[in-house]
Amino acid sequence: MVNKATKPTDTLIGRDTWNIQLDKNGHLKHFLTTEGLGTEILTQILDTAESFADINEKRVKKVPLLRGKTIVNLFFEASTRTRTTFELAAKRLSADVLNVDTKTSATSKGESLLDTLQNIQAMHCDMFVVRHSNSGAAHYIANNVAPNISVINAGDGSHAHPTQAMLDMFTIRRKKGTNFGNLRVAIVGDILHSRVARSQIHALNILNTGDVRVIAPKTLLPVDIENMGVKVFHDLKTGIKDADVVIMLRLQKERMQGALLPSEHEYFQLYGLTEERLQLAKSDVIVMHPGPINRGVEIDSSVADGARSVILDQVSYGISVRMAVMTMTLGREPEVEQVREDSDEHSSRGGR
Repeated sequence: MVNKATKPTDTLIGRDTWNIQLDKNGHLKHFLTTEGLGTEILTQILDTAESFADINEKRVKKVPLLRGKTIVNLFFEASTRTRTTFELAAKRLSADVLNVDTKTSATSKGESLLDTLQNIQAMHCDMFVVRHSNSGAAHYIANNVAPNISVINAGDGSHAHPTQAMLDMFTIRRKKGTNFGNLRVAIVGDILHSRVARSQIHALNILNTGDVRVIAPKTLLPVDIENMGVKVFHDLKTGIKDADVVIMLRLQKERMQGALLPSEHEYFQLYGLTEERLQLAKSDVIVMHPGPINRGVEIDSSVADGARSVILDQVSYGISVRMAVMTMTLGREPEVEQVREDSDEHSSRGGR
């Protein structure tokens, strides 16, 4: 199947996006977007995450792979769930973690972003995990940090959220197998403002998913959405028919401008996922949501908490995926057996 992923055209982010993410040997140096990366890199992330999955079930949940490394969580936009899973991932790799409070940092007092970066990297850190409300912020940082520092995009504006997309791919692979070509995946909701949806669509197409669908009212769809290699539906019932995977998106109220929707109640009546509507999908369908959930707006509680929901699995898998991305970008991608040996040895020493 032809890879349907398209190259970025956003001039703010730049046309060298897919170049700056890789080093001269083609290895992952920064992880800024799923867009433009190949099947090999995404599969490598998923395989590496698989090697870490068992660690999270052990009594001592640590391996020494990033011991001596310093990772800085630089969140200019609040997100307890994403920041916490990145912090846990770093600590389980035995890295030192610095959480920068941007509300009290010099940036909030007028210092430029570049000055802030230069001061922090002067403390000899190895990685920035960046979340910012402006699209392109992570790319700007990656283009301006010292050569020895890696950057992971933890969400920038409405542009990209690559680790969320990859933990979603990991969840799908664990529940549905490695052959994405046989799958019909439906993404429902605020596609227009969703960085998660953009990253999911690129990742699904790079992994050669058989049928990628988006379902939303016209006011919540980008005008050129078909160019991303998806089928567009405005009717929920038609769009989720025979779907293997249904991904519900949070209604991004804080990013919406103008009266794009009459009301939350009407949105739920038309696009909310209920048990009755879910019957139209395949009997073994899985339901996903990046969180946080607006119950009674995009999804009914009976579905969110039901047997076909894998929402909490997504949260758990997020740690393994972020561990994988951290080790790969810092040039320490482990062999599967080595990870298990290191974990067992760490456990036998009591985690010392």
